[in-house]
Amino acid sequence: MSVLDAAEIMDLIPNRYPILFMDKVDELNPGESIVCTKNVTINEEFFQGHFPGNPVMPGVLIIESLAQAASILILKTEKYQGKTAYLGAIDSAKFRKVVRPGDVLKLHVTMEKQRDNMGKVKCEAKVEDKVACSAELTFIVPDPKKKI
Repeated sequence: MSVLDAAEIMDLIPNRYPILFMDKVDELNPGESIVCTKNVTINEEFFQGHFPGNPVMPGVLIIESLAQAASILILKTEKYQGKTAYLGAIDSAKFRKVVRPGDVLKLHVTMEKQRDNMGKVKCEAKVEDKVACSAELTFIVPDPKKKI
């Protein structure tokens, strides 16, 4: 049973097909941590060119998946409800396992620091409990009245 389904996710973050990389939220502790699922299928558009005959999920899209999970974690806190979280920085990104069609990507995000309209999260994307990607992401939640 999921905590949030795809429709509820789309109520929180602005991402839509083909750039929505989240199927459900499995666990959510607002302001602390989140675990989400991305089912990787051969129907993903990026597999047409990455790589023909050897489909591999691009690392940048794994990072994007983690950023979307982080956005949900951030936007479920009372302070940021109804706003948009933007990715501000990617630190210490490491890719350890290839992600292929048929894999179930589990996205684990933990809040590390939060101050004013910025924060830092620690992330891991796992396939079968093996870390495929890890990174620290910085987010910014700007005042919606100001253009960034």
